[in-house]
Amino acid sequence: MTTARFGVLVGGGLAIVWAAFGFWVFVGVAAAALVGWLVARVIGGEVDLARVADALRGRRSSS
Repeated sequence: MTTARFGVLVGGGLAIVWAAFGFWVFVGVAAAALVGWLVARVIGGEVDLARVADALRGRRSSS
């Protein structure tokens, strides 16, 4: 499955949630999906939380 096709499926699913349950449920589902994506990236080693925390604090990386 290509990333574009996956994006269309996720967007369609979120649109159905919005239509069926309302805006705030849509926001909650989207936030939960974002957290799940971030956790998967951290577990997979693709995101370093220490570097993310440094970036949020305004510290610059030397690399």
